[in-house]
Amino acid sequence: MSTPNIYVPGLEGIVAAQTKLSKVDGLAGELVIGGFKLETIANKASFEEMVFTLWNGRLPNEKELKDFRKSLAKLRELPEPTLKLLKAIATEKLNMMDALRSAVGTLGLNSPKENQDQWLAQRLLAAFPTVVAAAWRLSHGKRVIAPDPKLGHAANYLYMIEGKAPSAARVRGLETYLNTVIDHGLNASTFTARVIVSTASDFVSAIVGAIGALKGPLHGGAPGPALDMVFEIGDASKAEAVLRKKLAAGERLMGFGHRIYKVRDPRADVLAKAAREFYEADGDMKFYDLVLDVEKVALSMLEEHKPGRNLQTNVEFYTALLLHGLGLPTGIFSPTFAVARVGGWLAHCFEQRAAARLIRPQSQYIGETDKHWIPLESR
Repeated sequence: MSTPNIYVPGLEGIVAAQTKLSKVDGLAGELVIGGFKLETIANKASFEEMVFTLWNGRLPNEKELKDFRKSLAKLRELPEPTLKLLKAIATEKLNMMDALRSAVGTLGLNSPKENQDQWLAQRLLAAFPTVVAAAWRLSHGKRVIAPDPKLGHAANYLYMIEGKAPSAARVRGLETYLNTVIDHGLNASTFTARVIVSTASDFVSAIVGAIGALKGPLHGGAPGPALDMVFEIGDASKAEAVLRKKLAAGERLMGFGHRIYKVRDPRADVLAKAAREFYEADGDMKFYDLVLDVEKVALSMLEEHKPGRNLQTNVEFYTALLLHGLGLPTGIFSPTFAVARVGGWLAHCFEQRAAARLIRPQSQYIGETDKHWIPLESR
């Protein structure tokens, strides 16, 4: 006997996939990625190690890591058609997520027929930072900086944006961020990628679809606005007055609360530690102290205005603090998130390909069933 169709808005609570990639426990405030609790790996692994672990189910040995890095370095350069497209996009002044989505669609050019999934995965992972850096520089009238094969993934991204080799502290800060947000359960963009791959489509199509989903503000988050809020306050003495006014006007305090986490977002804790270590080593401690003061006041205000909701600091708040400290402009905060998340998206693509099952949910019809045709001359 068939089970009756039950409509669940937004597929809330529906399990649509089994995965070994990440476990999100919103009640306990726990995130497991690739079998590791986030806080045990994010600040230790390189981004290449993190990706290898998700793609292969284990940490790489020294030779495997060296070979993986070498393979990625060979695939960072953008094809000429991609560069031409980015130059045209810059003249149209499209935002960075539109630029990324458009350019990524060209990265499958000249892909081999054999082992295509593996090649495309490495190509996409390797070229994402190059696309974002090139799009950003072109949009600001600057020349594109070619990737440096001697630099690691995170270091090369910072180099291509600024044109100078980054400090070790900046590289470690960015790598911790990339590792922290590489995967997070079956979110909207990840689900999109899995749906596309389940049709036996290619990885480039899946990743372009995922970018489209990430672009939506209900998914992509608000690290930029969280930073804007701190800038608006400017001085710790003004925090209470500014935040109280926002809450009285019904505004949301950006960087606080999360749909899944009912306690503090574990990613916020990891990034808070990473931000402290970076700012102490190579950052503006005055700005760091201001952000902490704003957080303290915001949490107090939220408890006062929304008692019992337990609205805690989320990943966006400390993303804003860390990425700003690293010198990244707010215009590429979301694309930088994509630079990290593409590693997770591709891991899900591999997993869904192995499952070899079309994702095909049902819909529940709620329209009429007995309408009558009316000839055009009688309407």
